[in-house]
Amino acid sequence: MTEQIDIDDISSNPSPNRHFGEVLEANISRRSVLGGTIGVAAVGFFAGAPMAQAATVPATTTTSLAADKHRRPLMGFKSVPVSKDDTVHVPEGYTAEVLIPWGTPIHSGGPAWKKNAANTSRDQAVQVGFNHDGMHFFPFDTRGRMKSRGGKHDNNGAGLLVLNHEYTDPALLTPDGLEGEMTLEKARKHQHAHGVTVMSVRQKRDGSWAHGDSPFNRRIHVNTPVTFSGPAAGDPRLKAKTPPRGTLNNCSMGHTPWGTYVTCEENWNQYFGTTAKDHKATDEEKRYGLPTGGTEYRWEEVDERFDIVKDPNEQYRFGWCVEIDPFDPDSTPVKRTALGRVKHENCYFAESRGRVVSYNGDDQDGEYIYKFVGSSPWRSVRARGKSPLDEGTLYVARFDEDGTGVWLPLVFGQGPLTKANGWKDQADVLVRTRRAADAVGATKMDRPEWITENPKTGHLFCTLTNGKSGPSPANPRKPNPYGHIIRWMETGGDKTGTTFEWDIFVLAGDPTKDPMVNINGDAFGSPDGLWGDPLGRLWIETDVSNSTQNIKEYENLGNNQMLCADPHTREIRRFLTGPRGCEITGVSATPDLRTMFVNIQHPGEETKAWGKPTPANPNAVSSWPEHDKSSRPRSATIVIRRKDGEIIGS
Repeated sequence: MTEQIDIDDISSNPSPNRHFGEVLEANISRRSVLGGTIGVAAVGFFAGAPMAQAATVPATTTTSLAADKHRRPLMGFKSVPVSKDDTVHVPEGYTAEVLIPWGTPIHSGGPAWKKNAANTSRDQAVQVGFNHDGMHFFPFDTRGRMKSRGGKHDNNGAGLLVLNHEYTDPALLTPDGLEGEMTLEKARKHQHAHGVTVMSVRQKRDGSWAHGDSPFNRRIHVNTPVTFSGPAAGDPRLKAKTPPRGTLNNCSMGHTPWGTYVTCEENWNQYFGTTAKDHKATDEEKRYGLPTGGTEYRWEEVDERFDIVKDPNEQYRFGWCVEIDPFDPDSTPVKRTALGRVKHENCYFAESRGRVVSYNGDDQDGEYIYKFVGSSPWRSVRARGKSPLDEGTLYVARFDEDGTGVWLPLVFGQGPLTKANGWKDQADVLVRTRRAADAVGATKMDRPEWITENPKTGHLFCTLTNGKSGPSPANPRKPNPYGHIIRWMETGGDKTGTTFEWDIFVLAGDPTKDPMVNINGDAFGSPDGLWGDPLGRLWIETDVSNSTQNIKEYENLGNNQMLCADPHTREIRRFLTGPRGCEITGVSATPDLRTMFVNIQHPGEETKAWGKPTPANPNAVSSWPEHDKSSRPRSATIVIRRKDGEIIGS
């Protein structure tokens, strides 16, 4: 069987910019902290000391807490063991229930899912999409949509769950996969399985959760009308043969301070190809990793929008952050061009000095970390009837050996981004964001993915899933099959500023196979999803994908998992393991933290250990969640609760 390669693991960055691993290597050498085990992860700014003062990893949670006797432990559950089972495991005293799997009708009278995948493209347009990813729970009374009933937890029992659908699996989505003739009906079903689902959910009297009918329920997919805003909205490259439509490869997301949802377009490049036999890729197509011929999805064979020769501008309409108002079902999704055009993983929003700040990673090996800072206090911008995401400055990160870093502005006319160097205007900078970041000297990273914050300290974290292009200061291993997590603190805690201090929070992996692994607790690899909860805990989700899963480095780590970390003690405990072939991704919770929502993506995805699913054998890897051999595995949102009704993880 041919091993499937994850396109995120293949760099398309030809720039001479330094890689994070190279910078970190110099940082470690400078501080002389590399011994039998690595101790670079605990550094000075977390204790208020200079960055150069490194400390070793605490040996145990007990010894760490001994120095802080008055601090309550953040984690009160017993670790779940490594698993290779085809099910979800949670700690003792917890329950995990399936809430909305792929194919669930978004209204009670809608078409039911068929276990042989015979649903039509029209059916799929009004059903929950495929391969759940990032999501957020919006309580109903957050926006005044439900009158207070009085009591302690009125906004914890009902709301809107908004979730992304990253991609589709041709072997599972239709009865015959993509075998034989490609048809527009097949392409449309794939297109309608991408995008976003908005679904009303509520807690029942017995404590369990259910989805229900609501005027807010809707699907947004590849053929949904959209619009553009911001500096690049009028750029001629965004004018194609048809009106702007759709969002796809919706990986993670963010939620704004004003209560909207922002979905991120990640690997959009893999959907654009051509039937032309003599096409030579342009420099921009190469920089964003577009193929020169056909694609796995084959949409270009039946839909001109995705043929880069027949409609060369359509590709520029993707790679954006897309804002959606979940409480206005008639609103049009807006692509906010001021945040740049890359392969956005997630979009973490914060507020600093009254202004909105957004962080996101460009998820491909050798790409960069970005920050957008609004130009004015967001409340005043909205009071003028404008979007805080249209006015501001986009930056890209440079990490230096001394443990400091700089946010480099991507502004037309500044530094190398001038007409003399071939840049036309700010729209050009935003459409060609990767090239602009190359030009200013950003630091290449090992697949920067989710970014989040510890709200108790203001420290920011980013998962780097894996990579091959290091080393640099922030990416110490080459190759780096396990990945790691970095963290940084903006100077003076000001997120609108342009300097920061950074370090490595943890180098992931199997410590029996790699001496650089410095996990204080349960082993894991390929960190991806990341959430800092209101109590200051860090929830880590893993994506050991086809390109790395079941190779020798991962044989002891089992199925993908979700872990909980105490950023103070740096202890990490395994909280959940998923079914075979899945990725654990997407996490949100009710405001009282007594219900947690987690997504199980692509159960049954091909791995070396289990074989490739086919239409004739869709359960080659997994039959989760139905465990019915006549049914296909389905991505799904699960609901996790403690049986005693108390706070998750405590």
